[in-house]
Amino acid sequence: MKNEMTRICFVRHGETDWNIEQRMQGHIDLALNANGEAQAVAAGRYFAGLQAAALYSSDLQRARQTAQAIADALHLPMILLPALRERHFGRCEGMTFDEIAATNIEDARAIERRDPDYATPGGGESLRQHHARILNCIGELVSAHIGQTIVVVTHGGVLDVIYCRAHGLPPETPRSYPIPNTGINWVGIDGERWVIERWGDTAHLR
Repeated sequence: MKNEMTRICFVRHGETDWNIEQRMQGHIDLALNANGEAQAVAAGRYFAGLQAAALYSSDLQRARQTAQAIADALHLPMILLPALRERHFGRCEGMTFDEIAATNIEDARAIERRDPDYATPGGGESLRQHHARILNCIGELVSAHIGQTIVVVTHGGVLDVIYCRAHGLPPETPRSYPIPNTGINWVGIDGERWVIERWGDTAHLR
């Protein structure tokens, strides 16, 4: 019987200065910091000797930089997809939660309670809109790679979507699981069945 499960290794991008400062990055195009660059190199070493049919990445710089090391290890071209971007946080991008709370209390309350239908003014996406965008993108990738293994380099908020989908959790579920920078996350997808094989693995960083 033909194997129709698609295995996807989702990798979060390496560290940025705004990760350390806990600023909303969203669609702002930031580069990795020195530690993030080292994490990307280590992630590349993890993939040395592995086989994959394709490598996809968010088109934002922090993801592209991380994906480049993986592309070199896999000897694959990097396919950039804007649909794999982080959630857009509108006018909150570039701010810490304390700064948001001091400026726009309505935004802060919605973020804190993970209101699934609140879209931050200034072009922001709601959690539900973000979930729909990501799941549509992943659905297209699975359809294009039935029974194959692919690698996807993306963002923390995207991995939040993946975890919730695999566990049947609604978008507003509080995040109680790790999503480390350059964490390795293996997920098997066969139709409606999503199975997490490995999550938040950072052994390659040690």
